[in-house]
Amino acid sequence: MPSTITAAVCRSFNAPLTLETLTLRDPGPGEVEVTVEAVAICHSDISYIDGAWGGDLPMVFGHEAVGRITALGEGVSGYGPGDRVLVTLIRSCGACPTCLQNLPPYCSGNIPRPPVLTDRDGAPVQKAMNCGAFAEKAIVDPSQIAPLPDTIAPQAACLLACGVPTGVGAVVNTARVRPGETVVVIGAGGVGLNVIQGARLAGAARIVAMDLNPGKRDDAMAFGATDWVPADDPKPWKAVRAATFGRGADHVFVSVGALPAYDMAPRLLAPMGTAYAVGMPHSGDTTPYEPVILAALGQGIRGTKMGDVVLGRDIPWMLSLYEQGRLKLDELISRSWPLDQINQAIADTKTGAARRNVITF
Repeated sequence: MPSTITAAVCRSFNAPLTLETLTLRDPGPGEVEVTVEAVAICHSDISYIDGAWGGDLPMVFGHEAVGRITALGEGVSGYGPGDRVLVTLIRSCGACPTCLQNLPPYCSGNIPRPPVLTDRDGAPVQKAMNCGAFAEKAIVDPSQIAPLPDTIAPQAACLLACGVPTGVGAVVNTARVRPGETVVVIGAGGVGLNVIQGARLAGAARIVAMDLNPGKRDDAMAFGATDWVPADDPKPWKAVRAATFGRGADHVFVSVGALPAYDMAPRLLAPMGTAYAVGMPHSGDTTPYEPVILAALGQGIRGTKMGDVVLGRDIPWMLSLYEQGRLKLDELISRSWPLDQINQAIADTKTGAARRNVITF
């Protein structure tokens, strides 16, 4: 039978979410129903809520979740009711060219699904980023889940759905940072801290953290940064070269969506270095750069989505690192909030001071 659930609904961009009672249909063939234990607030959710990337409203956001399976659609195998799982936005068909290359975040296949949520008037409510996890329950594709042990707290576990693999994966999977290389991370927030600890795990010789907020210096150093450069330094490239043996950075990760960070990134590169777009600016935002310099120095700029994560490969590895004390998860949590305080949690996240705020059920 369809479920009645409470969800935080966006009915107008750049406006507070409203708690509403929605109807969630039963999972259909090839679908899984998950009762949510915790869901983190990601800056991508906030950008969508603020209208940065458009979309059809009303909509339920939330894509960084953990919970238990409470119902299975026909044809789903390998999982059962009561299984604890991670829920992420990455939905992959398994058959398109990118999926066959083990790059599910860039899946180009079509997985048509009928609407799963309706409001009290029977009108459809969209689930953002294939999840809609700012709610008591969510229906997702099996490709969006990964098994989790009961030993990890939900607040820490949900961070493995987006923020941690986005940052760590950008270093390990996309950039393939090697021991002895030098790294700059612009933005020491939730994702940036995971880039920093990814660079530490990869064996980077120098990890230079940058942020406008001097209060984030201690966080950056605790997660593995070796050097700190204020992002408002009038000539940050000089400080970066001083910290990187006079060369500049082999890898520069822009972990925020701010255009000044993207403007700055190429100037911090060493010859043959690469800048990586991790943080996502608003649609239509542009930044200038000089192609002749990239050509002359063999430099590059590339994007990375969700750290090129492969759930079945990367989540067990990250869980193992966490169990060994080598991957910080608990330290990323700023505060837990109930669903009825989600707007306060979003406002707190917008201040830039929080690492990750988590909604718990």
